[in-house]
Amino acid sequence: MTRGSFVKSTTLRSAVGVVVAGAVSAVLLPASAAGAATPRAATVDKATADAFGRVAAAVLTERTEALVDGRPARRIAGRTGQKAGLSARTIRTEGDGVSSLRTRKKRLAALGEVYTAGDTKVSVDGVRVTGARATVRVTETTTFRYKKIRGDEPATTGFKAHHELGFTAAKGGRWELTGIKATDDGPRAVNAPAPAPARTAGVATTTPDAPKASTSWPVRAVPKKRTSYNYAAMAAYSEKYWRNYNPAYRKFNEAGGDCTNFLSQALKAGGWKPETGGSADYRKWWYENTRQSDSWIGVNEWSWYALNSKRVTPLSNVFQMEVGDVLQMDFDGDGAKDHSMMTTYRSGYGMPYLTYHSTNTYRKSMASILASYPDAVYFAYRT
Repeated sequence: MTRGSFVKSTTLRSAVGVVVAGAVSAVLLPASAAGAATPRAATVDKATADAFGRVAAAVLTERTEALVDGRPARRIAGRTGQKAGLSARTIRTEGDGVSSLRTRKKRLAALGEVYTAGDTKVSVDGVRVTGARATVRVTETTTFRYKKIRGDEPATTGFKAHHELGFTAAKGGRWELTGIKATDDGPRAVNAPAPAPARTAGVATTTPDAPKASTSWPVRAVPKKRTSYNYAAMAAYSEKYWRNYNPAYRKFNEAGGDCTNFLSQALKAGGWKPETGGSADYRKWWYENTRQSDSWIGVNEWSWYALNSKRVTPLSNVFQMEVGDVLQMDFDGDGAKDHSMMTTYRSGYGMPYLTYHSTNTYRKSMASILASYPDAVYFAYRT
């Protein structure tokens, strides 16, 4: 095993309130290091790798549990183990984060959304050791079950997210979690604590500008008019490939995010026809085997194309979206849009549910998005 490289691992699982560790397929442990008091470079054995997974599962499970109705306040992340645990600072940070999630749960309830159960599964994708530090990559798959308050909510919402955890070797051969960060682009997962808000100067543009959408609730519905587009096909495509990508298209997760690429695929599945031309021309929209227009994959470029082509019209309120309609977000209010997603379900009482890539998410309610990003700027489009 070379210094600084990743060890591949198999799945560790956790359910809300329960942490169960699985096996790790590869480990790092020279025979002479088995009894070392303090971990050194590339000296992580199977038991320690398992312990890393249990810590990750405990932290992410606690976040999930904070949003579930009726769950008592418990300190799962504060528990320590012989081989790995949390630093005192991380315990405080996670405690603050869980408190913010409980506040988010109250905001959700005020918007008519409650979760009756949550399930979190964690797979350890790799462990990299460099000196007295270890970096652990994990994939989280979480599902929440909606409470039937009005009766026609979907059964569940879910997402798949990726995280990187940092551990530091402490005295006595024990590792301590010193940090955890999400590595996906796009909106934070519903169980991810919000960072402190940050704002920067606005960005000037001479391209078509979408008006901001209100987030007030309730609101007068704006039914869709009959068009040639197949909105059910758009939604079906999104819900088929939200987690398992369509191999017919390239992925852009490592190049700024896959959200608008995925949105464009769904729109094409529902009847949007390509308009060929220069790749940088925002008035064109197309995809080929080796390249594509900027408007196919760019959040702002898509908005410029969609408005210029008259294929969309702005909606004045996010709760007016119906199946096949599009929501975009400006996370920090800097004037540049950051994320695109499609409405794939709408309840009878008017709640849109959105499905998207980066972070890959299925049927996340508009209420949940607003509760996570109360200060973001929103743009809603009728397709």
